[in-house]
Amino acid sequence: MTTSVPAPRIPEAVHRRRWAILGVLMLSLLIVVLDNSILNVAIKTIATPAPTGLGATQSEIEWAINSYTLVFAGLLFTAGLIGDRLGRKKVLLGGLVVFGIGSALAAESGSPAQLITYRAVMALGAAFVMPATLAVLMNVFERSEQPKAIGIWAGGVGLGIAIGPITGGALLDHFWWGSVFLINVPIVLIAVALMIWLVPDSRDPKPGRLDPVGVVLSVLGLVLLVYGIIKGGELADFTDPKVLATIIAGVLVLVAFVVFEKRSDHPSLDVTYFRDKVFSAAMAAIALVFFALMGVTFFGVFYTQSVRGYSPLESGLLMLPLAAAQLIFAPRARLLVDRFGNKATTTAGMLLIAATLAAFAGFEADTPIWLLEVVFFLMGTGMAHIMTPTSVVIMQALPREKAGSASALSNTFRQVGGALGIAVLGSVLATAYRNGIEDKLGALPPGLRDTAGESIQATLGIAEKLGPRGQALVTPAHDAFLHAMHITALWGTGVALIGAVVVAVFLPGRPPAGQPGEREPELIHTGD
Repeated sequence: MTTSVPAPRIPEAVHRRRWAILGVLMLSLLIVVLDNSILNVAIKTIATPAPTGLGATQSEIEWAINSYTLVFAGLLFTAGLIGDRLGRKKVLLGGLVVFGIGSALAAESGSPAQLITYRAVMALGAAFVMPATLAVLMNVFERSEQPKAIGIWAGGVGLGIAIGPITGGALLDHFWWGSVFLINVPIVLIAVALMIWLVPDSRDPKPGRLDPVGVVLSVLGLVLLVYGIIKGGELADFTDPKVLATIIAGVLVLVAFVVFEKRSDHPSLDVTYFRDKVFSAAMAAIALVFFALMGVTFFGVFYTQSVRGYSPLESGLLMLPLAAAQLIFAPRARLLVDRFGNKATTTAGMLLIAATLAAFAGFEADTPIWLLEVVFFLMGTGMAHIMTPTSVVIMQALPREKAGSASALSNTFRQVGGALGIAVLGSVLATAYRNGIEDKLGALPPGLRDTAGESIQATLGIAEKLGPRGQALVTPAHDAFLHAMHITALWGTGVALIGAVVVAVFLPGRPPAGQPGEREPELIHTGD
């Protein structure tokens, strides 16, 4: 009858400072999430030739984002298990230190290749931070408070996504492009000091064995798949033999990964979890919403900066409504779930995301900017009502001592969804743009023609070098980009609608009364 009668399973000393611990966890989480969103606003600057930027091509920029995302996603399984085995606090501290070192190196990159490499180092650290934050949360809050704490945690993810562009814009207005990475170093130092002081250690009394073969197969499969998709967009030709071969190889390696995990007695990805349709639907919702959102964010930066002419800081400030919506609604989404159930809340959130993505298909160069602000606010609202209920469903579907694994799975699907969103929708954007601008580049020398067709930034860069002669390229570049953006937005809308169908069919109408996740095994706490 009552769930609060059993004695508390959290030590009193930990329970008293649980909200301060949540604050430290959110600071650690913030820099990891903020890093990807802070890079979004710097994309245009990094694409600018030296000395202002690195002169990165669109495909190199996609790799600067995806080298982080893929290493992050590929290692999350193992990072969660290592945290369960060695202790979540130790893993958090180690991950933050590696992330800080990678950030300092990325800030001093001298070429796109170096930036891509150092972003992968940052991801190595981030992979150990993200799942540990949610696992520690699950071990310092009693079950009755977990939905509220997860709601605040989800709000932190949204806050990081939204304030990243503002922070990045402010830095780019006053410093060089590398400052968007160097800013992580002092935040890491503060987070490490607070974590040593406040956060307790905890681990799984029966941790799983590591699965190096599974990790290698998952990373290799994802890299091949994403590389093929990005290369297809770069060439504007997905029938190219090399593109097809790479994509097929990636799919085959991922199939081999699933088969291997099914047969393994210590899988990093326990596929038996996915027999639960509710769990699977929640995972699919997270992957699909980030697929759509990350792809749209990628082209949104070029729309506000290259077409509308806003500075990086102004472009970042335009994201404030998204941040406000996240902060307002993420902690309160559980109230709607209590009243209407997971199905209605999450489906409504997905439909709202689909509507906001569809709105981008109607944006032109002179669309009133307040409409963009309304769309961002609604996008943040939709996202808040997807992230909180699905995170609660996922974390409570498994026993609490498996919190690291549940968190790793949730974050892996989010990161893989985001990486594929950038790859697929970025390739749709690149292909549509090249097709739209190609016949306007006839007057350029053959060598410049290929470069100019890669992206709007490449076209505008060449137009600037040509001086008055290049002015004739500016309007066609804007028109081609807007057409490409409209097509890409409709693709994103379609993906969000698929997500709405999935959650409408499979998520429960009310929070289930007795899930397997309500088992409360004894935890090992090592220290206060």
